[in-house]
Amino acid sequence: MGQPQKPIAAEQQILSLGRVLQSIREEDDVDVLIEIVISYLQKEFDYKLIWIALYDRLNHVLFGKGGIMPHKDTSFLRQKFVISSGDLLEQVVIEQHPLGVADLRAEIRAAEWQKVAEKFQIQGTIIVPIRYKDRCLGLLLLGSERWGYLLTGEAKARLMMVLGELGAVLYQHEMHLQQKQTRRTDEPLLELLEKLGNVNNLNQRLELAVQATHKFVSPNRTNVYWFEREGRYFWCRMSNQLVKIDFNSSTQPAAGMTVQELSDFYYALSVNQIVSIGDARSSLKSHFTAKLLQRLKVRSLLAAPIIWQKNLLGFLAVESNEPRIWTDTDKNFVQGAAGLISLVAPNENTESTIKQIQEDAQLTSQVAQGVFNEHELQETLQICAKRVLTRFAATRFLLLQYDPEQNNYQFIYQSQPHNRRPLKFALDTLKELDGQLLQRSTQAVEIENLDEDLRFFNWRPLLLENGMRSLLICKCLHGQIPPALLVIAHETHRSWTTLEKELLWAVSQQIGVIVRQWQLHTRTQHQQKITFAFERCLNILAESENSKIEAGKKNLESTALEQIAAILGCPLAVLFSWSPGEKLVEIIPGVTASSQFGIFADASISIQTEALIQWALDTESYLTLKVDDLPPETRRWLNTPDKGQIFLMTLRTNTDYKPTGVVLLADTQERRWSEQSLNTTATLISQLAWWRRQKQINHLLESTTEELQQLNWYKHRRLEEIQRITALSLSQIHDLGIPANELTQMRYQLLLRQLDHATTSMSGLLKLEQWQLHKSWETMPIASLLKRSLERIDNLVKQQKLWIGVHGLGQPIQDGESPKSCLLPRGVASSNAQSGMAIAGDVMKIELVIHELLVNACNHSPSSGRIDIWCRRLTDHKPTDIKRNISQLGQDSAIRVGVACQKFLELSITHNGAIEPQLLTDLDKNTLKDVLAPSNLNQPPGLHLLICQNLMQELGGEVNFYELPDNRVVNRLLLPLASNDS
Repeated sequence: MGQPQKPIAAEQQILSLGRVLQSIREEDDVDVLIEIVISYLQKEFDYKLIWIALYDRLNHVLFGKGGIMPHKDTSFLRQKFVISSGDLLEQVVIEQHPLGVADLRAEIRAAEWQKVAEKFQIQGTIIVPIRYKDRCLGLLLLGSERWGYLLTGEAKARLMMVLGELGAVLYQHEMHLQQKQTRRTDEPLLELLEKLGNVNNLNQRLELAVQATHKFVSPNRTNVYWFEREGRYFWCRMSNQLVKIDFNSSTQPAAGMTVQELSDFYYALSVNQIVSIGDARSSLKSHFTAKLLQRLKVRSLLAAPIIWQKNLLGFLAVESNEPRIWTDTDKNFVQGAAGLISLVAPNENTESTIKQIQEDAQLTSQVAQGVFNEHELQETLQICAKRVLTRFAATRFLLLQYDPEQNNYQFIYQSQPHNRRPLKFALDTLKELDGQLLQRSTQAVEIENLDEDLRFFNWRPLLLENGMRSLLICKCLHGQIPPALLVIAHETHRSWTTLEKELLWAVSQQIGVIVRQWQLHTRTQHQQKITFAFERCLNILAESENSKIEAGKKNLESTALEQIAAILGCPLAVLFSWSPGEKLVEIIPGVTASSQFGIFADASISIQTEALIQWALDTESYLTLKVDDLPPETRRWLNTPDKGQIFLMTLRTNTDYKPTGVVLLADTQERRWSEQSLNTTATLISQLAWWRRQKQINHLLESTTEELQQLNWYKHRRLEEIQRITALSLSQIHDLGIPANELTQMRYQLLLRQLDHATTSMSGLLKLEQWQLHKSWETMPIASLLKRSLERIDNLVKQQKLWIGVHGLGQPIQDGESPKSCLLPRGVASSNAQSGMAIAGDVMKIELVIHELLVNACNHSPSSGRIDIWCRRLTDHKPTDIKRNISQLGQDSAIRVGVACQKFLELSITHNGAIEPQLLTDLDKNTLKDVLAPSNLNQPPGLHLLICQNLMQELGGEVNFYELPDNRVVNRLLLPLASNDS
C-alpha cells in the first residue's frame, strides 16, 4: 500500500467543520460549547478579536461568555453589558441580522467596544446574532486589524452553520432549564380548591386564597379588594398583613379607592383582563401606571379580576415594593386563584339572591298584568315606576318618546322623589353613534359616570344640570330612531349588575307594549281628527253660498283655512289671493290664534317681488322652511317668532292654469310635521284651489250668461219693434196703390218684393230663433253666395282701396280640369259651370260666416292691398266633427248631409295683412287653456272668428286659419257641396 495522500485545504475545512458540529451536538455544558466554538473560530478564521455573549431577554442585557483578544487578559469579555438604546448591539439583537462595520474605531454607537478598538487597532468588524426560531439567544463579534475586512461566501456559510448549530443547542438548553425552574400551578390550585370546599364563610375562603397566593408568588403584600357598585369604589376586604376585615365592622375602617382614581385600571378589570405592572413593563398606559403605583405605594403589581356572570366583584392583587418581572407562572396562578374566588363568592348571599329573583319575577309579572288588563297608561306606569325605583335604588324613572314633528324626545312619564322637581325640557334626537348603540343593544346601556362618558354627549349638560350622574338606558321599541326609551337615573356615580341590566331590559320591553298601545290609540285619534277635518273642510267647500256676496266667500274660505290649520296645529293660517293679471295680493285671514303672529293691516304685498310667494310658485308641491330663512323684506309685514316654522303651498289646479293664491301656515316652533299630516293638508289645499277655481268659473259664466240674456232680450225686442214698424209701413204702401209710371211701377214692385222678403225672413227669425239657433236646409250657387258677400263689403273695399280676385269658379263639375280665375263684377251673371257648383246647408248662416271672414281680411289688409278668394272642389273628405253634426240635425237632415258631404268646396281667403301669431295659435287649438285667464278669444276679432269656427263645425263644415311661408294669411273655409238631386 502506498502512503495516504495529504488532504487538500478545502477538504480539511470540511473535516474541521464536521468535527466541530459533532462536538457541539454531543456537549451539554454551555461553557464547554462556547470554548469549542471559540477554538474553532480562532483556528479557521483570521480575526484578532472574538467575543461570544448570551442574551437575557427579560433584562435586555448581554452576558459575555469569553473569546480572544490581542491582550492576554480576557476578563473584559466576561462582563455584563447593558444594551443601550440605539447602539449596534441592540440593532443586531432586535433585527437578528449580521452587521458589518468597516472601522470599529470610528463607530460612536459601539460604546465600550470603540475604546477596545482604539486600544488594539481593531478596524473591520462583523457582529452576527446567534438565533433559533426567531429568538435571539446571543451574538458573536469578530474584529480584524484590516479595514473593511469581510467574510467570503464559503467562510460565511461555515460560520452560519456553526452558529446555527450552537443556537439550536442553546435553545434546547434554555427550554430544559425553564422546565426545571418552572413551578407547577396545578397542584397548589387543586389544594386551594380542596380547602375552599371545607369552609362556608366567604371571609375564610378569601383568607385561604390570599395565603395560598402569597405563598406561591412571594410578593410583599397580597390583597383582595371588593367592589361596591353604589359609590363605585374598592375597599380592601382581605390582606395577608391584616386580620380579617369585616365589612360591617365600624372599628376597622377599610382602605377605599374610587373608580375615578383607578379609571383605566377599573375598565381593564371589567373586561376580564389581568393587569401586570413590572420592571419597565405595564399592560396599562404609561401615565396611568405611575399614578396607580403611587396610589397603592408599590413598584410592581399583578391584579386579576374576580368576575361572576360578567359582573366585577373585585380583584386579587399581589404587590411588590421593588421592580419585578412577573412570570407567566405568577400570572396563571393569580388568575386561577381569582377564578376560584369568583366561583365561591356568590354562595355568600344565596338566600338574598333567591329572594331578589322572586321579587324581580313578581315585578315583571305585574307589568305584564298591567298590559293584559289594559289599565290606563298613567296608572300602570305609576305602579311600575315605584317598583323599579325601589329595586334599582334610583332617583328618577323617565319614559321618553320620540316626536318626529319636533325632532326630539319628549317625557311622556316621569317619576322622582317628592323633593325633586319634574323635568320640563326636551332632549335632542340621538347622535348617529348613540342610535346605533341602542339598536344593537340586547340589554340596558350603562353609563356609570356621566361626567366622563362620551356616550349620549348631547344629553349630558341637561342631565348633569338636574343632578343625574349615572344612567341605565333601554330602548322600549325598535326603529332606526328608537321611538321610546326608558331611562333610570341616579344622583351618584354607580354601576349595576348584569342581572339588573337584563331585568330592566325585560321591564322596558313590556313597557314598550304599553307605549305601542298608547301610540296606536293616539294615532287613531289623530287619524280621526284628520278625517273629521277632511270631511268638515270638504263639506264647507261643498256648501252652496251666494258667490255674488264677497263677504260670504271670504267667510267660507276662512272656515276652510281653520280646518286646514287644525291638521298641522298651526296658530296662523292666511290666504294670499289674486285674480289673473293683478299685481297685488288680497289677504284673506283664516286663523290668528297666537299673539306672536300677525300681518300688518296696511301691508301691500306684490306678487312679483315678494319672496314667499315666488318660492311657493316655483315649488310644485308644498314648501316648509324656518322663520330664520325669511328675508328682511318679508319680516317687515309678517310678524312671527324667531324660532317658527312656515308652510307654503300654491293654489294650483293644473299646469296649464295659472295659480290664484298661496296658503301660508305658521307655527311658533320648529317642527317636523308627519308625512300623513302634510299630505292631508296638501290635498285639502288642492281641493280649496279647485273649489276657488270652480267658484270663479261659475261666477264668470253666471255673469256672462246674465249679460248675454239681457243683450239677447234687448235685441229681440228691438227686432220685434222694427219688424212691426216695417210691416206697418209696408201695409201703408200697399194701401197707397201702384204708381202709374211704368218705370216707377217696376222699381216700386221690386222694392216691395225686397221689403216682403225682409219682413218674411225677420218673422222667421223672431219665431224660430228667439233663444236658440235654428238650422235650415237649402242650396245656393257659390257664385251667387260670393256675389252677395262681396256686395255687402263693397263700401269697406272702396274705403281701403282693396283689390279682390276670385279664382276657381270656372272649374267644371268634373274633377281634373285646370281652374280659371275670374272677377264677379256687379250685375254680371255667372256661367253654367259656375251656377252648377252650389252649396247645401243653412245658407244664411254660411253667408254670415263668409261675410265675417271677408271683413276680417279687409281689416287686416294694408291699404291698396290684395285679397284672393280661391275655390276648389274636394272629393271624399269629411270634417272632423261630421258624426256629431249629423246626430244634431235629425234623421232626414242626416241623410241629406251624408249625401252632400261626400263632396266639399274649399274656399280659401288669402291676404297680405298682419295677424297676431298668438291668435293663430289659439284658433288652431280652438280651446281655452284657462277660462279665467285673459285671452285673445275673449274679445273681437278673436271671439268672432271662434264663433265662426264653432258654428261651421255644427253646420258640417270647417274653418281654419294659418300663415303661409310667404307671410300671407289664409282663412280656409270648407263647405258641403249640394248633389244634383238636392
